[in-house]
Amino acid sequence: QVHFVESGGDLVQPGGSLRLSCAASETSFSAYAVGWYRRAPGSERGVVATISTHGNDLYVEPVKGRFTISRDNTKNTVDLQMNNLKYEDTGVYYCNTDPPRGTLWGKGTQVTVSS
Repeated sequence: QVHFVESGGDLVQPGGSLRLSCAASETSFSAYAVGWYRRAPGSERGVVATISTHGNDLYVEPVKGRFTISRDNTKNTVDLQMNNLKYEDTGVYYCNTDPPRGTLWGKGTQVTVSS
């Protein structure tokens, strides 16, 4: 089954940008809809953005216009471009299928927005 490895998290000031990347282990990756999820401090993990097998993207309201999800099926990657970051974007970011499968959660990548 597919496995995901997230990278790109960092400490960034409010208003800054980061690009997260998710690498999938299988060439059948193109058959999966994929999402980026976030676990904010003290909160449950929740979806941030999703992208279908055909490249159709959806976002939760707080990140619309700031985040962009994209996928490259030739490289088995899904990226999340995050601009104009806000304090509330802080958290551990994960990628998984959409809908997520419990056995596929990776370690995630930490994003901290702080001045």
